[in-house]
Amino acid sequence: MIPFLLIANLITFGVFGFDKLQAKRHQWRISENALLGLSLIGVIGAASGMIVFNHKVSKKSFLVKFFLVVLIDVVLLYRLIRH
Repeated sequence: MIPFLLIANLITFGVFGFDKLQAKRHQWRISENALLGLSLIGVIGAASGMIVFNHKVSKKSFLVKFFLVVLIDVVLLYRLIRH
């Protein structure tokens, strides 16, 4: 499980970086829904990518959705630990 989560977080981090690069080039972008979906399994990579690449940090609507994803992850982790 840990190798899967490590790889998922690395991929998510890379996708956030790639999307930021595409934004700078004014080229095709990855949808916010795809970024949020990846954030469900790679929340640490997503948060790191947002900070390192300064990506999506000023877009309030995305941040609200992202924090909902984080909350879902916390609840799922809690339920996984309890059982």
